[in-house]
Amino acid sequence: MLPLTLAEIAAAVGGTLHDADPQARVTGLCTFDSRAVEPGGLYVALPGARVDGHDFAGAAVEAGAVVVLATRPLGLPAIVVEDTLAAYGRLATAIVARVPSLGVVGVTGSVGKTTAKDLLGQVLSALGPTTAPPGNRNSESGMPENVSRLTAESKFLVLEMGARHVGDIAYLTSLVRPHVGVVLNVGTAHLGEFGSREAIAQAKGELVEALAADGAAVLNADDPMVAAMAPRTAAQVVTFGLSEHATVRAEEVRVDATGRASFTLRAPAGSAPVSLRLIGEHLVPNALAAAAAALHFSDDVALIARALSAAEPVSEGRMQVTDSPAGITVINDAYNAGPVSMAAALRTLAQLAAGRRAVAVLGQMNELGDTSVADHIGVGEVAAEVGVDWLITVGNDDAVQLGQAAAARGVTTVHVPDRDAARKVLADQARPGDVILFKGSNSNGLMAVASDLARE
Repeated sequence: MLPLTLAEIAAAVGGTLHDADPQARVTGLCTFDSRAVEPGGLYVALPGARVDGHDFAGAAVEAGAVVVLATRPLGLPAIVVEDTLAAYGRLATAIVARVPSLGVVGVTGSVGKTTAKDLLGQVLSALGPTTAPPGNRNSESGMPENVSRLTAESKFLVLEMGARHVGDIAYLTSLVRPHVGVVLNVGTAHLGEFGSREAIAQAKGELVEALAADGAAVLNADDPMVAAMAPRTAAQVVTFGLSEHATVRAEEVRVDATGRASFTLRAPAGSAPVSLRLIGEHLVPNALAAAAAALHFSDDVALIARALSAAEPVSEGRMQVTDSPAGITVINDAYNAGPVSMAAALRTLAQLAAGRRAVAVLGQMNELGDTSVADHIGVGEVAAEVGVDWLITVGNDDAVQLGQAAAARGVTTVHVPDRDAARKVLADQARPGDVILFKGSNSNGLMAVASDLARE
């Protein structure tokens, strides 16, 4: 965090100080999560549907927060504003303005945002100090927290930008304007919220609309709805993908027995070999997107290829592969799920199993709208197609439909209502040598089950 006095913060957010020393300094994380408060930090009291962040202000100060961003005086150091979320956004704008020559990259898409952001963060780190925090704080509340991790030495900032409604990304880019915008894909995630893929494309394209003429719009050449965003930006358009027409592309893609992909990275500035440490051929487009964005700041293709080849998994629950002490290989891809990522994960499971028992623990996929049943049936069909030996479905009726589709095609299937029941089934029936994939929407809680099994 860039050190800021309370007086400077109050001026930036349009607030008034109460019970606070104007010259006291915030030097730590600015967060809305009282559990994440650091000594020297700032706590943002956000109103919630179930709890009010103001109720945790005292605990935040006890944990080391210098000040609370609040809507009312609290009898402790506070900057009082009318709307804490809006003020939090203004604080993010003020922080970025204090880092000269900062290169900002925004990443969006229906799937793969966090992995692409993590890869890009590691690639840009080869060019200079980079802020690209793990996880997916990609909303109007999460993005300012990530911005507060900037330091005076930061040369690059990578921000994941999510959306549940048209206008969400436009708001985020109004707070912090990217120089480079990456759009990975337009899928069906949050289709129930948006109503159509066209509305999703409209929302994702807000990122490239925000770019200046000297910026770069990095678009997926293999996704027609993304490629069609090119006329929506004033920036230079750079495409990535497997297509021979892509500006930055992968040639001669190979996948080894461990599921790791290698390819030749080809760009206008040259070519170089890449061997990913991440598991899953479906991550090649994410690596290409990271390379294309990094090439806006450097034309050293060999350096970027080496950085991609050295990049490791960063965020929990994204294709993390662990061999447990019990001899079970755990694939933890359970942070979230959609039809495309489910199918890709199942194919990776089959590849890694290679003669061992392939087990899939799949929770329901949320927010798919009217296509939900068909999407779940489709995933069940893929599970049978790739040769899953044992399938555990977890959750609601959609998960039941997934299992029935797989069972109808010969897959041994069991359905359980929740993660605790899944844990019990695995405790009774998992055995050494199994390769077990965990995937589903975050609300299923399968990430914790996968983490526990990997340690046991």
